[in-house]
Amino acid sequence: MNDAASAPAAGTASAQPDHESLALTDPTTGNEHVPASDPARGLSAAQAAQLAAEGKANTLPDRSGRSAAQIVRDNVFTRINFMLGVLFIAVILTGSWINSAFGLLIIANSIIGIIQELRAKHTLDSLAVIGEAHPRVRREGEVREIAREEVVLGDIIVVAAGEQIVVDGVVTEADYLEVDESLLTGESDSIHKEPGAAMMSGSFVSSGSGSYRATRVGAEAYAAKLTSAASKFSLVDSQLQNGIDRILKAITWVLVPVGLLTIWGQIRVVGLDWAAIGAQWRDIVLSVTGALVPMIPEGLVLITSTAFALGVIRLGRLNVLVNELPAIEGLARVDTVAVDKTGTLTENTLRFAGLELVPGAASSSGSASGSASGGASSCSGSGSGPVCEQHDAAATPAARAQAIAREALAQLGAADPAPNSSMEAIQEALGAPAQPWKVAERQPFTSAKKWSGVSFANGQHWIMGAPDVLLDLAGTCGPAGAVAPTGAVVPHGNTAATSAITPAAAINAARERAAAIAATGQRVLLLARSDTPVTAANAPGNIEPLAFILLDQKIRPDASDTLRYFDSQGVAVKVISGDNAAAVGAVTTQLGVNVGTPVDARTIPEASFAETINENAVFGRVTPDQKRAMVAALRGAGHTVAMTGDGVNDVLALKDADLGIGMGSGTSATRSVAKIVLLDDKFASLPHVVGEGRRVVGNIERVARLFLTKTVYSAVLAIAVLLFALPYPFVPIHVTITGWFTIGIPAFLLSLPPNNDAARPGFVQRVMRFGFPAGLIVGVATFITYVMLYDGAASSAYATQVSTATLLTMIIASSWVLVVVARPYVWWKILLILLPLLGYGVIFLWPFTQRIFMLDSSNTGAMALGTLVGLSGAALIEALWWFLGLHFGEPARLWQSAEQRAAQRTQAELRKKATAERRKKVTAERRTAAAGAK
Repeated sequence: MNDAASAPAAGTASAQPDHESLALTDPTTGNEHVPASDPARGLSAAQAAQLAAEGKANTLPDRSGRSAAQIVRDNVFTRINFMLGVLFIAVILTGSWINSAFGLLIIANSIIGIIQELRAKHTLDSLAVIGEAHPRVRREGEVREIAREEVVLGDIIVVAAGEQIVVDGVVTEADYLEVDESLLTGESDSIHKEPGAAMMSGSFVSSGSGSYRATRVGAEAYAAKLTSAASKFSLVDSQLQNGIDRILKAITWVLVPVGLLTIWGQIRVVGLDWAAIGAQWRDIVLSVTGALVPMIPEGLVLITSTAFALGVIRLGRLNVLVNELPAIEGLARVDTVAVDKTGTLTENTLRFAGLELVPGAASSSGSASGSASGGASSCSGSGSGPVCEQHDAAATPAARAQAIAREALAQLGAADPAPNSSMEAIQEALGAPAQPWKVAERQPFTSAKKWSGVSFANGQHWIMGAPDVLLDLAGTCGPAGAVAPTGAVVPHGNTAATSAITPAAAINAARERAAAIAATGQRVLLLARSDTPVTAANAPGNIEPLAFILLDQKIRPDASDTLRYFDSQGVAVKVISGDNAAAVGAVTTQLGVNVGTPVDARTIPEASFAETINENAVFGRVTPDQKRAMVAALRGAGHTVAMTGDGVNDVLALKDADLGIGMGSGTSATRSVAKIVLLDDKFASLPHVVGEGRRVVGNIERVARLFLTKTVYSAVLAIAVLLFALPYPFVPIHVTITGWFTIGIPAFLLSLPPNNDAARPGFVQRVMRFGFPAGLIVGVATFITYVMLYDGAASSAYATQVSTATLLTMIIASSWVLVVVARPYVWWKILLILLPLLGYGVIFLWPFTQRIFMLDSSNTGAMALGTLVGLSGAALIEALWWFLGLHFGEPARLWQSAEQRAAQRTQAELRKKATAERRKKVTAERRTAAAGAK
C-alpha cells in the first residue's frame, strides 16, 4: 500500500506486496518439521506452548499497519517539518525570538498528528480483535476457539461453512468439504476437498465441514501476505490523497523557484556588497523567511490526516471497523447501496413457526388434506424437547403426514454438523430425535442450488430447500410430478401407495400457496422426499413435496428510518437476496418504503440483465454469481456501489463492490474482504458511515481551498516584490498572525462538522480553479497597497506603518476567502467568519499587541487605503465565487437548505438512537458481568 507522496497521513501503511512474493506454494510438501498428531485429538497443551515458545506460532503483522514508533517517526520527520525547521533555525540565529513563533507549527503538527493516529490505531486494534476470524482448534480432543496468533504449527483446525482458512495446511478430515479459492485464483467454482488436499489461507469454506493440519504459519503462510491486509489502517488508491498530492506537487513547483528568487531579490535590495550583506543579514533572513513561511501549506496534510483519523475514531464509537482508510472517502462517493435482506433488513435469528402440509400431501398417504388451505400444523413445537410420537393407524392422514414431516426434520437436524440459521431454528423447536437414523450421504446447502439433503441408510432421501426451486423440479419430474412416498409408514413395494401420485394441479396449488406465504414476509422452506441419493449427479431427482416449513424473521426496528434517510440523500437502495422475491418484497413493503415490484432473478434475460438491474430495486432468488454480475452492472452504469453482506454467498460481490460492508455476526470470510465491518450488525450505522465519508471529503475540499489560496497569494507577493526590487513588506511574525484567524483555526473547525453533500469527481480541478485566482486577487491587492505607500527613504517608523496597512489589506481580502469557503452558512459559521474581525481588531488596536507583533496603526491615511484596497479584493473574490458557481454549475448557496437541515436532523436522531442502544447494551453487559462476579 503506497504512502502518500507528500507526508504521512493518518493510517498510511506499508508498500504494496510484491506479487512474486505472493506465489502459492504447496502446503502439502516439505512438512517433515511439522509435528504429527492424531487429528481426533490434536496437539496437547504442552506441545502448543512449546511450539509457541520456539517461535512457531502464527505471528502476524501489526493490525493497524504501523507501530507507535513508526507513527511518531512519520509525523516528526516530514518534508514540511524539515522546511519549517530550516527556516526556524535561521530565524533563531538572528536573535529575533518573536519572529520564530511559526516554529510552534512544527511541534503542533507533530503532536496533533501523533495523538490522532495513536488514537485511531488504538481504536482499530481494539475493533480488529473483535472483527477478525477466530479459528477453532482441536487440542487434547477438545475443540476450542482461539485468536489467530495462538495457532501453532501442527494444530488441527476445525472448519465449517463460511469460515476463513487462516493458515496454510493439509486436510485431515472432510465431510462434504468444499472450499472457495476465488480470492486467490479468481475461479469462482468451489473445490471439493478430501483428506490430504491442500488448504490455502485466504480461501474460505463454501459448504460442508472438516479439519486440516497447519503446515505454514506466520510469515510463511499466504495469509500473512494477503489476508492480514484486511485489518490494516491503509491508504490505497485514495482519490482524495492523490488529489492532495497533486496540489502539493503544484505548490512545490511554485515554492522552490520563488524561494530561490526571493533570496536573490532580498540580497539585491541590500546590494551585492559582502560588507552590506554582512551588516544586514538578519534583515535578509527575516524578509526571506517572511516570504517563504506562508507558501508552505503546513496545515493541509495535518488536517487531512486528522480528518481521516477522527473518522476512524468516530465510526469506532459506533462499533464500525474501518479495514481500509480509502473506505472513508469511498463512503462519500456512494450513490447506490446494495443490501441483503437477511441480516440487514431483518435480524439474523429465525424462529420456527410451524409446519403446513403441501396441498395433496395428506391424500398421498391415503386421505384428504387436513384443511382446505393446507392446514397449519397444530403440533408446531416450541422449545427443545422430544419429537412428536410416531403416528399410529388411528391417526388421520393429515396427522400422519405431520408426524412424518416432523420426524424427517428432526433427523435432518441431527444429521447436520454445521447448521445454518434456518436449521438452528428447526433444531431448537423440534429437539433431537429419540433414535437418530444412520446417515449414508449428505448434500450441504449452497446458495447456487438453494437446497440441501440427506440420504439415510434406511433408504430414505430427504430434501429441504426453496419451495419455488424444488416445486419447479417436482413439476418436471415423473408422470405427474411426484413419486411414491418413501417414508416410514409407506414401505417400498406398497402398490396401493405407489398408485397415489400427486397430480400436476396439486403442484401448481403448492406453488401458489408458497407464494402466498412468502408474500406475508414469512420465510418458507419446502420439505420433500426423493427417489434419488442426494449426492447423485441428477439429484434431487424425482421429488414428492410434503410440507412447508414456516420461519418467522424479525425486521430490524431501525431499517425503515435508514432506508428513508438514504432516499432523502439521493442514495438508491437495491435489495438483493437469495430468498423468494415475493418474501423480499413483502419485507420492504412492511418497512413502508416503495421500492417497486420484486424481480425473480431467475427470470432476468441475459440480454437485458444490466438494464433490469439498474431499473429495479428488489431482487429475489439471486445466486452468488448473479450478485457479482449485479454489482458489475451497477458499476458499469457509472454508479459507486456499496454492498452489504454476511454470508459466504456475499464474499465475491463484496470484493467486487466499490465498498464492501460486512456484518460482525457474518462469516469470517465476509469480514476479511469487507472494507468496513458493522461489528454490532446495526443497519442504522450505515447513515453515519456515509455521513462520515461525506464529512471528510467535503470538508477537506474547503480546507484545501484555504491553504492553496494562501500559498498562491504569498508567491504572487514574493514575485511582485522581486520584479520591482523592493524589500519584502513583512517579517515572519506578520505572516504568522495572518494565518491564525484566516487559515489555521478556521480550517481546523471547518474540517469537523457534518457535511451531507455527496462527493463529486473533479476535486483537484475545483480547488485549483478557485485557489489560484483567489490567491492572485489577494496577492495583487496586497502589493498594490504596498507600492502605493512604499517610500525607500522614509524612516523605520513609517516602514512599520506601511507594513501594517499592507498587512491589513491582506487580512481583509484573505478573510473574505474564508467567508465564501464557509458557505452555506449556519449559526456557528457566522461566528467563525466574525472571528478574524474580533481577533485582528484586538491585535491592530491594542498598543500591547501592536508592540509585540511589530505593528503601528497610527497612520490613518495608510490604514484607510489598506482598508479600501482590501475591500476591493474582497469584492472581486465574491464575484469569483458567483462566477464559478454559474459557469461550472457548482452549488452557490448562501444558507443551508431545508433539505440539508432535515437530513442532518435525521442523521442526528439515528446517531442518538444508536448511541442510546449502545449505552443500554453496555449497561446490560456490565450488570451481567457484575451478577456473574457475585
